[in-house]
Amino acid sequence: MKNNEFEKAMLNEEDCFSEIIGQEESKEQVKSALLMGRHLIIVGPPGIGKTTLAKNVAKLLPDIEANNCPYNCLPEKPVCPECISGATKGKKTVPGEKRFVRVQGSPDLTTEDLLGDIEPLKALEYGPTSIESFKPGKIFHANNGVLFFDELNRCPEKVQNSLLQVLEEKKATIGSYTIDLETEFIFLGTMNPQDTSTEKLSDVFIDRFDMIYMNYPGKSEDEEKIVIKRGAKKAEYPEQLFKKTIAFIRSLRNNNKLQKLPSVRASIGLYERAQANALLRKSKTVNQEDIKKAIVSVLAHRIELKPSSRYLMSSEELLEEEMKDFLKGDYR
Repeated sequence: MKNNEFEKAMLNEEDCFSEIIGQEESKEQVKSALLMGRHLIIVGPPGIGKTTLAKNVAKLLPDIEANNCPYNCLPEKPVCPECISGATKGKKTVPGEKRFVRVQGSPDLTTEDLLGDIEPLKALEYGPTSIESFKPGKIFHANNGVLFFDELNRCPEKVQNSLLQVLEEKKATIGSYTIDLETEFIFLGTMNPQDTSTEKLSDVFIDRFDMIYMNYPGKSEDEEKIVIKRGAKKAEYPEQLFKKTIAFIRSLRNNNKLQKLPSVRASIGLYERAQANALLRKSKTVNQEDIKKAIVSVLAHRIELKPSSRYLMSSEELLEEEMKDFLKGDYR
């Protein structure tokens, strides 16, 4: 989807994706792809800002004057049954962030969820192949906006196939209908390469995308800023102890015994839980013991040992071992 104001924002603003701290290379790649109207899949582990980045894209979209319908139809280009039939009355101004539609990939997702389906009561009134009987799905709600498909590779192959025509032609041929319904949106999908309980994406499907790769924050300073920005602040967290906490999480990502690594959400969780533990002991300042008490609860389920280490220790035991070094060492 091309728009002069949208392009201008990406070209003129020094950091138009300001809600994302760091990730400069990834942000540059996203801008490059969006300027040419490319479909994107953002690949990376959980908790690194993929969703935040997608929402930031929607906020860059300018306000539009749309028909007063749920599908953001432009007066000169109606796409939904109500607007096509002339039933919609009035207009409204819709900001970009209100044109952000999220689809959560899962094995339960159906083609009807995305494209739409026939409404039985209206089918009785107008006939099953009448446009008035059709209830548009998620992709039409994202018309003139952003369709954000989270965990794209968790949806069934049938759902992937239902998107092929839309991605290529920006329109969908619906079941027995003899007309094509057009829709215009920016498609942003995400994938977690560490997740093995997913569907394989077909070559014909991924051939319609550019892939952009994101990873954990490259600098400790960036992760510290993210945690302070996103985490709740209820107790004093001494600066050196805070830096040491973030360094501990980052050290786990370099641990050769782990195959599943802690995300930035783990850093935020440890930051918040340590403060809660300080409050529970009637203190306004976090100490090392507060962090120690939170580590297993926050981290044990967020990491996974490699098979070669799994039979020698549990995740809890590894954390206890690393914790000893944390309490006496100096992580940098």
